[in-house]
Amino acid sequence: MMRALDPEVHDAVLRTIQPLFPQPERDPKGRGRPRISDKVCFHGIWLRLVTGLAWETIEYLVGYQVSDTTLRSRRDEWISAGVFTDLVAHAYLSYDKIVGFDLSEVAIDGSNHRSPCGGEGTGYNPFDRGKLGWKWLITVDAKGIPLGWVTDGANRNDFALLTDVMDATIANHDHVRIGQLNLDRGFSYKCTPDRLANYEIERIKTKPRQARHQARKLVGFGGCWIVESANSWLTNYGQLRRNTDRKTIHRHTALCLAITILITHRLIDHRNTHHRDIR
Repeated sequence: MMRALDPEVHDAVLRTIQPLFPQPERDPKGRGRPRISDKVCFHGIWLRLVTGLAWETIEYLVGYQVSDTTLRSRRDEWISAGVFTDLVAHAYLSYDKIVGFDLSEVAIDGSNHRSPCGGEGTGYNPFDRGKLGWKWLITVDAKGIPLGWVTDGANRNDFALLTDVMDATIANHDHVRIGQLNLDRGFSYKCTPDRLANYEIERIKTKPRQARHQARKLVGFGGCWIVESANSWLTNYGQLRRNTDRKTIHRHTALCLAITILITHRLIDHRNTHHRDIR
């Protein structure tokens, strides 16, 4: 999360997203109130993702330069214009061109979180005493970069979303050919290979199920450790960890921005390691 507060990361994402902002029609006679700067609104949306605070609190943090109502309406305006989906697509394209995705090993896993306000795409979380929650299921490459994701209620089984997340992964990239797909115990069904038969996967490795009386190892995630790391990183964002949005599209937007931040700081680290003279 702290990398999201790095001005270098923030400014890099801002420079990328600014050309994507739709330009509103202006009154030829100059009537009406002046439009709040897109830069200020984006900073407010960014702060809410990082902290998970209420919109009214974000209004205070940005020095009352913009109201909470304007922040929400500007976010919805950008969602309608496809700004955030275009942003993450640009991040994917840049990363693939500069570093390249490592599909020799791909891992899939989900992560459940609280959603106390309910709304669409939520359900009773069996791992949190039946409280309302939501979940995401993501695929990551061998370096922990999320390739695709889907969201649903916390009561939805990961296995039921397996083909959905694979379809989302393919939709985000031109060609996906996986060397080894690492799956957790939740996917260890006999029908798993059949459900994945339509995708280009050389090998499928699934953790075997264990009887309840058998002791489980306390260390070692096998090939799934990298997706556990990615889920832990995403959970650092307050808006994702305890989500108060009531619409699926708003949660999807938060994930788009969070994953863009991850890719951006990975690109900055790559530049600092291999091309220090480039800015």
